[in-house]
Amino acid sequence: MSSTDSYPANASLLIVEDEPKIARLMADYLTGHHFAPTLIEHGDDVLAWLDANTPALVLLDLMLPGMDGTTLCREIRQRWPALPIIMVTAKVEEVDRLVGLEMGADDYICKPFSPREVVARVKAVLRRSRAAESAPIEATAPIAPVTLDDEGWMALAKGQDLGLTAVEFQLLRVMMHAPGRIFSREQLMDHMYRDNRIVSERTVDSHIKKLRKKITEALPEQEIIRSVYGVGYKYQPEG
Repeated sequence: MSSTDSYPANASLLIVEDEPKIARLMADYLTGHHFAPTLIEHGDDVLAWLDANTPALVLLDLMLPGMDGTTLCREIRQRWPALPIIMVTAKVEEVDRLVGLEMGADDYICKPFSPREVVARVKAVLRRSRAAESAPIEATAPIAPVTLDDEGWMALAKGQDLGLTAVEFQLLRVMMHAPGRIFSREQLMDHMYRDNRIVSERTVDSHIKKLRKKITEALPEQEIIRSVYGVGYKYQPEG
């Protein structure tokens, strides 16, 4: 593994896939790139395994025996909010991609795929999920409605962990670094996906919607993330 990667060598990964050939193919390629994958075939076995283990990332198939991938994604995100999740599925329609992201997934891979793509996506998500730790953010106010804990990789409102996903945390962090600045969807996508993939602008809207919902639940009286019609979004707390 190169010295530019921000995750440890032999990082533990969980592959949840009920097709043995696909699971083994992913595992072999990831092992060859210095990851340590564990395979689980049945959805009902995943949460118990996560209770006892701490992987760096989960590759989660959508269609599984027992608990399905969508339900698992929700449960994982609620219990381990900072754990990166890549959903793997044969559903290729944009609406399915957006649903997966709404459930809290950090990325989405459609079958059939190249094993090299899986490795590249895993590395990209892990880099994004660790990026927030490397650059300090300046305080913008004596008492901020939302604060960032870089070491714990959490966003806090009134001391309450908002439970953000990797992408949500990165989006909030980027906007908080420049309060009042309007970021276009394209600029936000550049921060979300540094591998220059082509994604719909609706993907940004989906993440922002989820981020706003979590902030509103903690701060119902304040508007933190604001839309600028036809332009983009900005972080600008009231007052």
